[in-house]
Amino acid sequence: MESLGIGELLWQQGKRQILGLLLAHPCTLCQRSTPAWLCPDCQQQVYQCQLSDPLDRSHAGLPVISWGGYGGSLKQLIGAFKYGGQPGVAQWLGTELGQLWLKHQKLVGKKATRAIALVPIPLHPTRRRQRGFNQAELLARWVARVGQVPLVEQGLLRVQETQPQHRLNRQDRQTNVAQAFQVHPDYGHQLQQTTVWLVDDIFTTGATAQAAAQTLRRSGVSVAGICTVARALPWSADPA
Repeated sequence: MESLGIGELLWQQGKRQILGLLLAHPCTLCQRSTPAWLCPDCQQQVYQCQLSDPLDRSHAGLPVISWGGYGGSLKQLIGAFKYGGQPGVAQWLGTELGQLWLKHQKLVGKKATRAIALVPIPLHPTRRRQRGFNQAELLARWVARVGQVPLVEQGLLRVQETQPQHRLNRQDRQTNVAQAFQVHPDYGHQLQQTTVWLVDDIFTTGATAQAAAQTLRRSGVSVAGICTVARALPWSADPA
């Protein structure tokens, strides 16, 4: 193979540098230029929030798989995702969550009697219009892609506009979402043939997840659990 001359080598190097500049954008957390959603330093900080034990079975028959603890850089990243106009961050968060969920499925190792489907926790249409997207839905798309499982984006509907959960105490949270959900009539039969995993961004007291799971179960749908990017831990002072 003919070797490249010094001029051609410099030209190729220049093209790579230009391409790198075109593809680079500000890091979601520190604003430094990076070709990924997070620069290496910030990514390492977020990884420090990753849970060593992602599975929590303490919530009344609803196993919870969470990638990280809700605090530090992970909390900042979720905040930028939901409120900072950074919906693209769902790719990084959803891929990480999908890999964790898939690892859990392989560890369980049980042969499923029904197909698995993912259903995101829905937002009320008013809240969705205000935000411009449903964060759980964007995350679920990447979890479904990684896990190679069907996603039923509209499987659940949010039929009541509730107060933001982070403003309420535990008891009021349960009352707030008790009648908030409804199974979409077009997908009820499809979901009855599956075992559903719910997907959301944050798990705190579990009121929202339990209300969604109960709504599905009342319609004859099996719910295996919920997977979330973050879980509020006992030491967390300000869960959202």
